[in-house]
Amino acid sequence: MTTRRSLAIAAGALLAAPAVLRHPARAQTAPQGSWQPAGPVRIVVPFPAGGTTDILARLYAQRLTETMGVSVVVENRGGGGGSIGADVVAKATPDGQTLLFHNLTFSTTTAALEFVGRAPHSIERDFAPISLGAAVPNVLLVPASVPAQNLREFIAWARAQAAPPFYGSTGPGSTANLVVEVLKRDGGFQVEHVPFRGAAPLVQDMLAGRISLGTDQLSSSLQHIRAGTLRPIATLAAERMRVLPDVPTVREQGFANAELLGWNGFFAPARTPEAALARLHAEIAAAARHPPLAARIVELGAEPGGNSPAEFGASVHAQVAALRPLVRELRMQVE
Repeated sequence: MTTRRSLAIAAGALLAAPAVLRHPARAQTAPQGSWQPAGPVRIVVPFPAGGTTDILARLYAQRLTETMGVSVVVENRGGGGGSIGADVVAKATPDGQTLLFHNLTFSTTTAALEFVGRAPHSIERDFAPISLGAAVPNVLLVPASVPAQNLREFIAWARAQAAPPFYGSTGPGSTANLVVEVLKRDGGFQVEHVPFRGAAPLVQDMLAGRISLGTDQLSSSLQHIRAGTLRPIATLAAERMRVLPDVPTVREQGFANAELLGWNGFFAPARTPEAALARLHAEIAAAARHPPLAARIVELGAEPGGNSPAEFGASVHAQVAALRPLVRELRMQVE
């Protein structure tokens, strides 16, 4: 009997050490004489403005500007499921002044691009992990026009339509693309894929009723959920969310293979000097513990990060390694 591969396996490395996510090790303030950037620090967000990753990056940029003595700015470089912006950082001068702030889609898109032989970079070889910025739950969403209250009701509704409804993602090979393909496989229903350049335009098309199903990080969709214009039908996390305790997990609804832990984190180009990485990590970890910033992250339905480069890197590398065979099984294509 063939065993169906599970996204939960890919989440395992991050779930294995929840204390690391919730209670990062304390970092010391950078001592006098430590590495200092020669000019502004650029944080590349590989998605358009307005999504969770962009919101979190801007929160960190504001605090880092206050503590590092230089301007820290966010640059949005969307497209390619996040691969375009990531490649900008992979090929940047490794001087500590260009950083990547990416999310779970980094793992899924990289695995999908590798499958079709078009990966422009390697997570393991071309990036130096710095720290988790935040652990963020992902939710399955439908617009108010879709009558489903949970995942099984959505599947029944989709089967009853004359033509397959549309589902949206942040690009081929993205988290949403992979999760919905797993659900299609395990649930025996059809929906047609529509890729977007990021979560913000995807959410806008869901609000307009043109997209019937989507996956988003909770932070950027929470306002629409509270307004009743988007409805969460499942969370991909292992446990129900504190902020939305009535929303069941995919596992509770019989789809454990779609369970996947969301994250947002910082990377630098490979070969960035160790002194620069140490200073950047110290500043990011301190920012994650800064009470106003930590409180804002929690308000967005996330958990502040700040773990060590070794812990963060090991988690991400294990996740992408676990996703590669799943992508091959599903034969995911990246246009």
